[in-house]
Amino acid sequence: MASTDTDNELELLCLVKKGDHIALRTIYDTYVRYLAAVCSRYIINQEDVKDVLQECFLKIFSGISSFEYRGRGSLKGWMTKITVNESLKHLQKTSRFDFVEISEKDHDIPQEEPDVDALPSSVLFNLIRELPDGFRTIFNLYVIENKSHKEIAGMLGIKESTSASQLHRAKSLLAAKIRQYNHQRPYYNE
Repeated sequence: MASTDTDNELELLCLVKKGDHIALRTIYDTYVRYLAAVCSRYIINQEDVKDVLQECFLKIFSGISSFEYRGRGSLKGWMTKITVNESLKHLQKTSRFDFVEISEKDHDIPQEEPDVDALPSSVLFNLIRELPDGFRTIFNLYVIENKSHKEIAGMLGIKESTSASQLHRAKSLLAAKIRQYNHQRPYYNE
């Protein structure tokens, strides 16, 4: 039963709904690393990641009996949504998002695309984690979670234009970090 194949989601859910604690443990073991990585995209401090992840699993396990299976990957998607929402709640409680509007002329500055092809994914992940909280949060919501500026604005209680400007600034800062990494690559300690 310890397979990581998401084809087993429906079988696991049926067992969980029958009260099978081994199935709950299998769900935990199967998804804990993935959900920790999702949480780590938003939260930097590893102790906070552990705390938020624990809260996520409490919510997941308390709500799983009413979860409605919608096909392959739906359980993982549902758990990811809970993890993102809990991560955002944590950030809103503990962080100061310094959102700054940028002028329209700043939006017109051409954004040079950095060379990410030769960049190891672990380095890119760490460079994104170096972004300030607000930038990193909006970048992740927009780029990784595929949320619109309207959705992000609703989630964070900000204006759509603020979301767009923060994304622009996050991309610019990330591009500068990537250029710096590419320039210093022989000396950069991974």
